[in-house]
Amino acid sequence: MRSIEQLTEEVLSLPSESRALLAEKLVESLEFDTDPAIQAVWTTEAKRRRDEVRSAAVQPIAGEEALAQVRQLLEQ
Repeated sequence: MRSIEQLTEEVLSLPSESRALLAEKLVESLEFDTDPAIQAVWTTEAKRRRDEVRSAAVQPIAGEEALAQVRQLLEQ
């Protein structure tokens, strides 16, 4: 059996579209103890955002940059 590190390395070498599909499948596989209606709303929102990125309607930014922007807003 492959280690988590080996599996991570292999997965990260996949094309971004494949990684996104895998991430979606992994998230769907998790058990959620939330209201099904709330879960449906979040799923719809996540798919909407994914589609916006795929269609280039929005440009993603790196997580570090997003956090820096949030920190700057909180300091104001």
